[in-house]
Amino acid sequence: MKAVQGKKKNKAANFVIQGSILAMAGILVRIIGMLYRMPLNDIIGKQGNGYYTSAYNVYNILLILSSYSMPVAISKMISARLAKGEYENCRRILKAGLLYATVTGGLAAIILWFGSDFFAGLIKTPYSSYALKTLAPTIWIMAYLGVLRGYFQGTGTMIPTAVSQILEQIVNAIVSVVAAGLLFHVGEGMNAAQGAKNYSYALGAAGGTIGTGAGALTAFIFFIFLTAKSGRSVLKQRIATEELSEEAAKYARRKRTRYRKLIYALTITVLPIVVSSGIYNCSNVVDNFLFGQGMDKLGYSGEEIAVFWGALGQYQLLFNIPVAVSNALSSSLIPSLTRAVSAGDREQTLKRIAAAVRFSMLISIPAAVGIAVLADPVCNLLFISEDNSLLIKLTMAGSLAVVFFSLSTVTNAVLQGLNRMEVPVRHAAVSLVIHVAVLWVLLMVFHMGIYGVVFANIVFAFVMCVLNARTIAKHARYRQEYKKTFVLPAISACVMGGAAWGVYKVLTFILPAALLRGRSGRAIVVFPAVAVAAAVYAVLLVGLKAIDEEELRDMPMGTKMIRILKKVRLL
Repeated sequence: MKAVQGKKKNKAANFVIQGSILAMAGILVRIIGMLYRMPLNDIIGKQGNGYYTSAYNVYNILLILSSYSMPVAISKMISARLAKGEYENCRRILKAGLLYATVTGGLAAIILWFGSDFFAGLIKTPYSSYALKTLAPTIWIMAYLGVLRGYFQGTGTMIPTAVSQILEQIVNAIVSVVAAGLLFHVGEGMNAAQGAKNYSYALGAAGGTIGTGAGALTAFIFFIFLTAKSGRSVLKQRIATEELSEEAAKYARRKRTRYRKLIYALTITVLPIVVSSGIYNCSNVVDNFLFGQGMDKLGYSGEEIAVFWGALGQYQLLFNIPVAVSNALSSSLIPSLTRAVSAGDREQTLKRIAAAVRFSMLISIPAAVGIAVLADPVCNLLFISEDNSLLIKLTMAGSLAVVFFSLSTVTNAVLQGLNRMEVPVRHAAVSLVIHVAVLWVLLMVFHMGIYGVVFANIVFAFVMCVLNARTIAKHARYRQEYKKTFVLPAISACVMGGAAWGVYKVLTFILPAALLRGRSGRAIVVFPAVAVAAAVYAVLLVGLKAIDEEELRDMPMGTKMIRILKKVRLL
């Protein structure tokens, strides 16, 4: 009995650790993304960033429709068959997935290449067509990459995905900045030759998107080598951990499902996730379209619309870092939760749901407070070459979105893991309708401009959270714990925010103005404030009993943290 309980505990701990590995990789990837966007933004400015962000919004929707759901779908199918020891079927799922990616990825790439001018005109930023064209081949590469990532995630290891994401972003960063600089100068030559002023920004944005393709290609090559070298051994090791009788194991190894049936199963698995993710994520494209159309009717030019949208893209860069933690937890949660549900293990199902929600809130709540409190110095550190007054106000106004988007992302994954694949689709559709109505009223009635987009997004994510929470409570008979998940982290985060603001103000007061100039000067006040904030938050979490020793032990480097906390007598 103790052995069984120990095994369950180890699996639960492994879920948190695997999710944490992917979460840390996601944070590192976002930090690299933030760092390279500084020189990129210096090159292309807010207008070029507007073209860059607009192109990405269209690209993301086509990516979702073609391959975004591949890691989730493949990992779900692999994990379900590994639980039965069906080694041969796992290999066949991989082949079926690659065939599926060839068709859907290729079709999406063709649509984006030939439809780039149409899409750019639709969102009232015609010069974003150059960036759209350079993103077309990337969609095809990402389709294959999604299948291979899902294959390894389904075996219970997130390390290949984490490593590939870091490699992808490093290459992306280098190529984006270099290509943007080269093409920006080419665009300046075109401006001089044709008496124009937008080609430099448009081609600079296209250079930035070339880096995305280069990064994706690097990650794809990494997975090709990894799959060829250790793909089979990973499956065998995973099957060895499953409790199967000898006869059952022999039968499972021999069992083969026809490719036609696997592709059908893949399609059935993918479609609800595609529709749900499409509706959930198409809010950016809808925002882009409605904002462009609305501001055009109010008399704004295409260049002004691009500048506003560029500021929103900069805000989203900060906002996406903590949300990456929830995306990583979601990737780890779905195969793990699927196995618990398939085994009928209600205790482990509830533990996984609770762990994912708690871990997400422990990160997103202080992140929201930190973003709001340090908006001024952080924005000026990242984008020092421009007037950031609009961006600072956007960041402060939209900080709460971090909490709601993180929670809605995790609860979407919970519903998918509970085999309620159609539910997030309905909830996203309802939320999108409310979101569109709110956005149009804020734009056209209250004339709130880009702030209307931020507030409408908060409404969208909030409605998703409420609808998802009700359904999870009903179908999983799950009762959400509030004190340790929401209340204590919020109290700790508020105190943390006060400490961060205090350190920032004290440093700006005592240090000479000459020392605070430039990026290095901003870093002098930002980094100490962030370090103090992290320390204060960690101490308060432990002091208020928001997290205990057992939960710390299940996290990466948890044992070391416990030793440190015991030395300072906090545990």
